[in-house]
Amino acid sequence: MVRIAKPTDPKKIEELKRKIRDKFYLELAIARIANTLTKEIMNLREDS
Repeated sequence: MVRIAKPTDPKKIEELKRKIRDKFYLELAIARIANTLTKEIMNLREDS
């Protein structure tokens, strides 16, 4: 199956570029990901 890319939004791309250069934003994003992964891992262990 061939996937067709969605059209790019230059405004969204610029917004994402600004965010990835923002140290506070990256720290918060990484912390959220770590928190989510930890919760998921803990739930898997409880279910076993």
